[in-house]
Amino acid sequence: MKFELRDKELAADILERIGSSGIKAQFMHVCGTHQDTLVRNGLDTMLAQTGIRIIQGPGCPVCVTTPKEIEETLKLAESGITITVFGDMLTVPGDKRSLADVKAGGGDVRVVYSITDALKMARQEPDKEFVFMGIGFETTTPSTSLALLSRPPENFSIISCHRTVPKALKALVNMGEVKIDGLIEPGHVSTIIGEEPYRFLSEEYKIPQVIAGFEPVDLLMGIYMLTRQLAEGRAELENEYSRVVKPEGNPKAREAMAKTLVETDVKWRGFPVIPETGLEISDKFDAHNARKKHEDLLAPIWDMEFPEPEGCKCGEILRGITEPQDCPLFGKACKPGSPVGPCMVSFEGGCAIAYKYQRK
Repeated sequence: MKFELRDKELAADILERIGSSGIKAQFMHVCGTHQDTLVRNGLDTMLAQTGIRIIQGPGCPVCVTTPKEIEETLKLAESGITITVFGDMLTVPGDKRSLADVKAGGGDVRVVYSITDALKMARQEPDKEFVFMGIGFETTTPSTSLALLSRPPENFSIISCHRTVPKALKALVNMGEVKIDGLIEPGHVSTIIGEEPYRFLSEEYKIPQVIAGFEPVDLLMGIYMLTRQLAEGRAELENEYSRVVKPEGNPKAREAMAKTLVETDVKWRGFPVIPETGLEISDKFDAHNARKKHEDLLAPIWDMEFPEPEGCKCGEILRGITEPQDCPLFGKACKPGSPVGPCMVSFEGGCAIAYKYQRK
């Protein structure tokens, strides 16, 4: 095997059981960390030999952020506002430039490791206006909510690009572009939302589901559990990651989100508008909503359309209908040092992972 594992015999046994089941199927995961585990350890190749294909869905938060949201942040940065972002947003290309380009041109763009860092900067520099770009699914959203509840300073606001996973999966299934025999649900997201939000996909669409962790054995065991469901004619939600994910998730985190954020209809990169999958800052916190606070700067952006980069297949990759290596730009015009789309930028992006581990 291509990976170091404390119990290689266990991994080999699980793979043998998957193969001996006789099940030939296509499963989708919706987590960039699962994709990294899959490709880094060669599990995709091993599973293909058993008749199981794993495709990736919209599991990269940076990747699903739309060009318009990127342009909003670029506009604020170019207007003299201090922008704080996670590192993998820095080089995501906008229509004509990236935040890294604005920074190189003198803009005050700062990489932070958490929203707490951004709050600290805003408190230490009260004469500057700070905006934090809130990126992420339910995993990182609670930290944004807690920041809003912490009485942030007047010079601090958030541009929320947060999204939620379960209803996006419903939209993906309804689009019917790819065959999905089972879903591998993300462990990190599930620590917050628990099990219940996914259950409708099994009950209404008869899709087997397993919440899985991120070690190679976790992922293999989740896939084995899906094959067992198919072999037994079941379509249920099971939790392989029960040592971390509790059925109820994290009620306190969800309570904080409910106090500070409201669901909105929002577009995802590569998707049409998906109802109730965006999280906007609630009216109570308007003073810290960058879209309200800086509406005069951002309103012109809202009336504009920003097409996807020509030739970029990031949207199709996020919908599971193509692989990174099938994009004509992959490894040529589009590389980590000169990305065309966000899938080549984020460490959770399918193209960045494929380039890192599979490029000949």
